[in-house]
Amino acid sequence: MTPYDAFQALELRVGRIQRAEPHEKARKPSYKLWVDLGQFGVKQSSAQLTDLYTPEALVGRLVICATNLGERNIAGFKSEVLVLGLPDEQGRVVLLSVEREVPLGGRVY
Repeated sequence: MTPYDAFQALELRVGRIQRAEPHEKARKPSYKLWVDLGQFGVKQSSAQLTDLYTPEALVGRLVICATNLGERNIAGFKSEVLVLGLPDEQGRVVLLSVEREVPLGGRVY
């Protein structure tokens, strides 16, 4: 598989966070997220974003998600997509996002 083929195999899509709440059963501070991916439906994700984001600040944000990595059970919560971020200088997660409105479910290329 070429590097480009490997990239093409990964589905990165844009979604909008509809709902966010603390994931109190998780070992590390996390939020439960519900992300609207347009035609692909609303998917759940558990994300360690508590250092820089409140649930209220997350609702309505456009985020980039890996959508074809399979499901994981995170402390009793089904996580269906991986919301992508980068560490800042202190190691806190900073979300990857888009600069303007785009159709939900659109694929990154």
